[in-house]
Amino acid sequence: MTVKVSQPGISAAAASTAVQAAVRHAEANGWRINVAVVDRGGNLMAFLRMPGAFLHSIDIAIDKAYTAASFGFSTKEWMPAIGHDDGMKFGFSNQPRLIVFGGGLPIPDPEGSSEWIGGIGVSGASEEQDEACARAGLAALGG
Repeated sequence: MTVKVSQPGISAAAASTAVQAAVRHAEANGWRINVAVVDRGGNLMAFLRMPGAFLHSIDIAIDKAYTAASFGFSTKEWMPAIGHDDGMKFGFSNQPRLIVFGGGLPIPDPEGSSEWIGGIGVSGASEEQDEACARAGLAALGG
């Protein structure tokens, strides 16, 4: 019987690199964001808030990262997946921390497996701008 399992995760250095890259992308475009990186278990690994970024967006950025890490796909993919199913819409809307709009992305395993090692979430700009910043964070990790 196996008692101990190994779970993929992101290093503190990589998490820091990703949030810094997302902020640099936002700065270059004149946006003000909050950005968070969580590990595969949804634990906060890194966070940056740009001066002037919306305060309420702090929790939204963290929850976008959490949602992406929880399921392994973009937060933007939730609404198309739910479609017109009212039961799913009401059910998911009652789940704390679940974000169903863009700006949260899973962080892929750098070794190329189908696993993911965490999530990055950005909030404070438009949905498309948030996702662009999150993608800049992934790009800094080679993804």
